[in-house]
Amino acid sequence: MNRYRLLFSMILLLFLSPCLRAGEWQWSVTLDGFVSNETNRNPTAFLWIPADCMQIKAIIVGQHNMSEETLFDNPLFREKMQKLGIGFVWITPGIDQQWDVSKGTQQIFEKMMVSLADVSGYSELKNVPIVPIGHSAMATYPWNFAAWNPERTLAIISLHGDAPRTNLTGYGRENLEWGRTRNIDGIPGLMIEGEYEWWEARVNPALAFRMMYPESCISFLCDAGRGHFDVADETAAYIALFLEKAINQRLTDEVTKDGKVKLNPVNPTKGWLAERWHPDQKKRSKTAPYSQYKGDPHDAFWYFDREIAEATEERYTQSRGKKEQYLGFEQNGSLLTYDKKQHVRVQPHFNPEADGITFHLKAVCTDSLRTKLSDEHADATPVISRICGPVEKVNDTTFMVSFYRMGMNNLRRTGDICLLASQAGDRKYKSTVQEVSIRIPYRNTEGQRQYILFPGLPDVKAESGSLSLKATSDCGLPVSYYIKEGPAEIEGDQIVFTPIPHRSKFPVKVTVVAWQYGIAGKVQTAEPVERSFYILK
Repeated sequence: MNRYRLLFSMILLLFLSPCLRAGEWQWSVTLDGFVSNETNRNPTAFLWIPADCMQIKAIIVGQHNMSEETLFDNPLFREKMQKLGIGFVWITPGIDQQWDVSKGTQQIFEKMMVSLADVSGYSELKNVPIVPIGHSAMATYPWNFAAWNPERTLAIISLHGDAPRTNLTGYGRENLEWGRTRNIDGIPGLMIEGEYEWWEARVNPALAFRMMYPESCISFLCDAGRGHFDVADETAAYIALFLEKAINQRLTDEVTKDGKVKLNPVNPTKGWLAERWHPDQKKRSKTAPYSQYKGDPHDAFWYFDREIAEATEERYTQSRGKKEQYLGFEQNGSLLTYDKKQHVRVQPHFNPEADGITFHLKAVCTDSLRTKLSDEHADATPVISRICGPVEKVNDTTFMVSFYRMGMNNLRRTGDICLLASQAGDRKYKSTVQEVSIRIPYRNTEGQRQYILFPGLPDVKAESGSLSLKATSDCGLPVSYYIKEGPAEIEGDQIVFTPIPHRSKFPVKVTVVAWQYGIAGKVQTAEPVERSFYILK
């Protein structure tokens, strides 16, 4: 427990540390064999390797939905994964919500890992253990991936998602049939469901699965005081602890005949049990080792050990018995409408400043109906953070359209911005969240046409610190940039290089994209221009 508390106490230090510059993805490959209906193109898989990593122990694979990238870009989570030797693969757009192998999904995945191994220099990626992770509409695929890849799956994470073999898939259609012999015995799986998205019918299949498959190792976390869309720092820390346990208990030095790392199966009877979360529960069974648990085992979940079982209980204690507080949003001084019928319940109009990209929102505390401001809340100030989409936070009331490596041709996602307001709790109130979704016009198609002139970029040496960018718009508007791939970040009109992982294959490719959104009704969106160069040894 002390180590878990220490992890939380490190959060502020982690955000202040200059070495924790989350966001870069050093390599990418195009996935052949599948054309996405979101882009009418092949998806792209991005790879992040910790900079000091000599040998990758595992890769977390997430497909593009929403909160996968929120977790992947969390500085606390990246720091912890760096210590564990775990990298990330993010696929955008996603390739399969079900992981239906009859559609060729497995072959696409295997070819992707080989390609990433070749381009990065980390040859172990061809056979490295995998942690499938998925949020919401992508939350069923991790269980199915493990069922078809049991010898390669280190752990499973269904983030604000589903139970294995659920009848309530996040994508709303039928689940895959595993057959009589397929299972995920001995593979640790974590299902997370937020308190403010709570639905009994989602957690019950997980309990039933435990009883049907007694050798399964299903953990559960109610994300107390949180909702469906967010990844709080404490939740990122909990997932990191779960993965640390999986690494420590499952990895071996043995390699199978086909080159895969041999993974030790987890014996659930060697773990701990803790009662499932209940809303407004006053008395709980005490968590205990599997064989000593005094509560109803049919109403409990499995955990690796005492530390993570008690960490789960501590999360529940933080909100139990406290009052709820409520958040809303103000735009131009007016409280925005809260619509319970919508998945994202606050959806304001895009109302930018004269530059066409800067806009303002303010998170405020409200009454339970979200119709007026309220003083009934914790002694804290609401903050707004990015969930996903083309947006950059300037401060807690100012935001800017900011495109990124997702690209600018996704018919479904390019124009969608999702933000989250959160309010810390105190002794009287539990924490709370409220998401907001903004649809920006994409593209701006009226007014003066504009074009970007972006000169080619020279190759650089590995010890280079930065590189100037000099793209211009023929309309005189300022040009912005994002790094699509490579160990680099954008700071103004400069590429600033980040540490290159130790075993990287040289030369290392860097791709930067110049863009200009335009001004609605006055200047059209420019066609983005992509330039690549190489970092040489």
